[in-house]
Amino acid sequence: MEIKRDAYLEQLKIRRDNGMIKIITGIRRCGKSFLLFVLFKKYLLETGIDADHIIEVALDGIESEELRDPKICYQYIKERIKDEGKYYLLLDEVQFMPRFEEVLNSMLRIKNIDVYVTGSNSKFLSSDVITEFRGRGDEIRIYPLSFAEFFSAYDGDYDDAWNEYLIYGGLPQVAQFSLERQKAEYLKNTFANVYIKDVVDRNKLQHVDEIDTLVDVLASAIGAPTNPTKISNTFKSERGITYSNKTISNHIDYLAQSFLISKASRYDIKGRKYVGANLKYYFTDIGLRNARLNFRQQETTHIMENIVYNELLIRGYNVDVGIVEIFGKDGEGKTTRKQLEVDFVVNQGSQRYYIQVAYDMSSEEKQAQEFNSLRNIPDSFKKIVIVNGTKKPWRNDEGFVIMGMKYFLLNADSLEF
Repeated sequence: MEIKRDAYLEQLKIRRDNGMIKIITGIRRCGKSFLLFVLFKKYLLETGIDADHIIEVALDGIESEELRDPKICYQYIKERIKDEGKYYLLLDEVQFMPRFEEVLNSMLRIKNIDVYVTGSNSKFLSSDVITEFRGRGDEIRIYPLSFAEFFSAYDGDYDDAWNEYLIYGGLPQVAQFSLERQKAEYLKNTFANVYIKDVVDRNKLQHVDEIDTLVDVLASAIGAPTNPTKISNTFKSERGITYSNKTISNHIDYLAQSFLISKASRYDIKGRKYVGANLKYYFTDIGLRNARLNFRQQETTHIMENIVYNELLIRGYNVDVGIVEIFGKDGEGKTTRKQLEVDFVVNQGSQRYYIQVAYDMSSEEKQAQEFNSLRNIPDSFKKIVIVNGTKKPWRNDEGFVIMGMKYFLLNADSLEF
């Protein structure tokens, strides 16, 4: 089964022959290699590029162990350039090569080669894009399958696809399995033997149990504001373990650098400023999160929130968690202050959207809870509530847009309703 990744392929097409190093980043096993070595290569061949003008190097394979030496790799690539025609270098998992930035900068000095690389660790790439490549690095971030990509290859109706995606997420290999047991075992084994091992080995961690437990804590707390100090106190009070907030902060950074999790900052909407404490953490793939908890904690609202967050990132939005302060009077006439939460403050250029995610809006109490935050936002940007189900979008009397999850996920321009 070949799952199309048209949005990412289009980004590569647009950047073709632009004189820059195209750097494809994302979590391990999310489809970077497939995008580059199958879909993009197929496109190059279809546009008339000869196969011997496409140079492929996969650095994570044992067969490429020698090529991890930067000098050997550079010589190997040079020897395959036989004429003045255009060559395309597809270099996979570049972080396996020491001093890879020197090799890539050397490639830039060869006029007839167009360079594409993949990497699975942002620490290796984000700073290098800015500094080492002197403005000649062009990053393309890819994610596990969006629900729309998953559904396009799913043999069944929306409800069945949605229920499966809620549990097992969007890693491409998982979508290929037909049995639930296969999906679950793959996710659990991959988390332990690939993702955690990568983080431990790359950062030379001595106490594996600490970061193992931290991952479980973060997986349990998706959709809930937290911070390293709070987590440290929990370890001490509930487990009798001393795990400093500084170490926790570093470990969270390692998980984020490996693209396992994302941090959502809190933004004071009325004050127009970021609030440093109590970030929210979301998993890049909800199936990995669920597998980490042995598929026990299935709070649909929080899982929906994580999926919406990922979808917004996939569409290229900047996403924060919003807070709105409101003031009132208590029974004694004293001023009270309360913070209301807006699930997401979504920005792209001059556009802004405020989004609430709710599993159920059938009761007046639940409607008041979701709408009250939006009512207290002092601007006229669009306010949207995404609910579980298949309802088409509509506007209520206050001008808020209410739309079903199906419409949001399957329409790339759903926020424009």
